[in-house]
Amino acid sequence: MKTCVVSALVSWLLLIVSVGQARPEKAANITGLLNGLMTDYDKRLRPSLGGPPLVVKADIEIRSMGPISEKDMIYSMDCYFRQVWTDSRLAFNRSVQQVSNVSLNVKMLERIWHPDTIFINGGQSYLHTITAPNKFFRLNHDGSILYSQRLTIKANCPMHLEKFPMDTQKCPLHITSFGYSSKEVAYEWRFGDKLAVVASRDMALSQFDLIGMPAASSTACFKGTEHSVLTVYFDFRRHTGYFLIQVYVPCSMLVALSWVSFWINREATSDRITLGSTTMLTMTYLALESRDNLPRVAYSTALDIYVLMCFFYIFATIVQFAIVHHFTKYGTAEPMERQPDSEDEDEDSMESELGLTADELDNGVGRQGPTKFSSACPRSLTVALSCLLSARKTRLNKRVRNALGLNSVSKIDRAARVVFPASFIVLNILYWIAYIDLG
Repeated sequence: MKTCVVSALVSWLLLIVSVGQARPEKAANITGLLNGLMTDYDKRLRPSLGGPPLVVKADIEIRSMGPISEKDMIYSMDCYFRQVWTDSRLAFNRSVQQVSNVSLNVKMLERIWHPDTIFINGGQSYLHTITAPNKFFRLNHDGSILYSQRLTIKANCPMHLEKFPMDTQKCPLHITSFGYSSKEVAYEWRFGDKLAVVASRDMALSQFDLIGMPAASSTACFKGTEHSVLTVYFDFRRHTGYFLIQVYVPCSMLVALSWVSFWINREATSDRITLGSTTMLTMTYLALESRDNLPRVAYSTALDIYVLMCFFYIFATIVQFAIVHHFTKYGTAEPMERQPDSEDEDEDSMESELGLTADELDNGVGRQGPTKFSSACPRSLTVALSCLLSARKTRLNKRVRNALGLNSVSKIDRAARVVFPASFIVLNILYWIAYIDLG
């Protein structure tokens, strides 16, 4: 029994020693392999020099996207950008080396040739370097190389904002070689046009939906030389919910608020003017606020048209009251009464109201006979009497005007209560039919 246990332990020790010796031997073989591959290797020369163009295959995996700025007309995304090409000078026999591929440090990349790939419409893009440069480099036995990088790409996107905020945008990303023409380096999508770019399943954008990523390959002329170009278009569809809450609903409520003046007495001039002015100023603030995040384009957007329509209705409400006020005063205005500047004028006013002359007042005699007034009566009493008679006359005139129908509700106001809301609803229906994208 003891003999079996001892033999088992001896066999395990021999196995561990053999594995420990194999690992340094394998590492030594790979080191020798790399040193041998670098012998007479010139990284300044592209693979297959003098032959057909070198094919570089690329693909993109998007981890996150945004922000997308209409004001600067740029978009950004965080992605893995991978390139695959074949360099026959780095091929090796996998049966001899007992490995099929080798993952290497990015320092090795500096010793070999690699494509000078650029993003034509790229902006301030950068490579992630925390906690180390986010690069990956793998060499296969047939000389094919996989080179992966994690990048944040900012690219220009020419946007068309005529239908903003119910618009869709098509933002391109163009990939090509900086120095090699299409006769030297040709670019292709690694998994075809349909799977050229893939997005993470949990990716979400705040204001847009990514509805498509069509890709293609073509050639373009730069400085008289044809270059191979890979292109992918990111199709974005904007969410309108934010703008409905922040702009459309407040503008519509301001227009409806301005219609309250149609139910206010047409003689309450200050009330109706104050309401119209307040709604106009608030509308101006909303209009300026809605343009803050937009570029200064030379054309009007769908949002501008709606705001302008609301402006028109609020302004039309003020003009409508001016018309009502004009026809209300026409033929019914009272003559302006001059305020007495002295006690003599007060006395004259009282005389005209009572139909008395100055002598009659002094003698205490009027048209109805003798009165109790005397020359010793204080003038303040006569002024008070004059005020009472004037107030009575004013109330009498108002009753007369009411009886004649001069203070009734204006027909213009009655028509406006129907015309303004009905026309606004019709214009809203036409507006949404014209701009909303049902597809």
